[in-house]
Amino acid sequence: MSDSQEYTPPKVWKWDQESGGRFANINRPIAGPTHDKDLPVGKHPLQLYSLATPNGVKVTIMLEELLAAGFTEAEYDAWLIKIGDGDQFSSGFVEANPNSKIPALIDHSTKTPTRVFESGSILVYLAEKFGAFLPKDPAARTETLNWLFWQMGSAPYLGGGFGHFYAYAPEKYEYPINRFSMEVKRQLDVLDRNLAERRFMAGDEYTIADMAIFPWYGGLVLGYLYDAAEFLEVDDYKNVKRWAEEIAERPAVKRGKRVNRTWGEESQQVPERHDASDLDTTKASENA
Repeated sequence: MSDSQEYTPPKVWKWDQESGGRFANINRPIAGPTHDKDLPVGKHPLQLYSLATPNGVKVTIMLEELLAAGFTEAEYDAWLIKIGDGDQFSSGFVEANPNSKIPALIDHSTKTPTRVFESGSILVYLAEKFGAFLPKDPAARTETLNWLFWQMGSAPYLGGGFGHFYAYAPEKYEYPINRFSMEVKRQLDVLDRNLAERRFMAGDEYTIADMAIFPWYGGLVLGYLYDAAEFLEVDDYKNVKRWAEEIAERPAVKRGKRVNRTWGEESQQVPERHDASDLDTTKASENA
């Protein structure tokens, strides 16, 4: 559907909360807390405050991969942040992340608790802390970071751009859907060309670059992000699908995708995770 009439911006923009669509109640043009509430703290040094959106899943996949690789110090508590209820605007969460976006991580193993926010920063922090999933060779490390930051810069076009106007906006408009569909398909082609020559994003080694890109673009080509696989003809990107299918079968990825999840099949929902046993299918089903 095309715009019914041309929009002329006012001289000074003013916030109209009623025009915000599905997420009007959690979007606002200012930062800072809306209410006082401390964050809970569990028994492990690593405390994660998140939700199983693609950005949140990046980090739970990383933590589960670290545990699967034998890093027992990577045990963590994952607390649910209900962004629809505005949990991200509590005083405790804003202290952990002044940008009020999930995920946020606090490491209590350091002399003074270390806050880490922005999913890419959390991945780098954990990779460096445990010496895993980020190559030590300078060239390989740089290539991994190239693709990590590619994802951080590209995903807003997929999520806030394409996803918003295609799936969430209160009305469908042709121009923004066309604009962001074109960009997402270009990004998929970038990935497809790279993966035509490599098993993983940065080469033969599975890294934090794969963990960052998979929940967004892997989810898109596997059909569970925005229900847009047919619309975007994702089957054309055969190398991306091959890569996504391989990563999706990793046990740690399957586990990480379930943490802080509150929708879909009950067996896949683990709203909070405080022990590895919380991810046992039977226990998860009982607590869903």
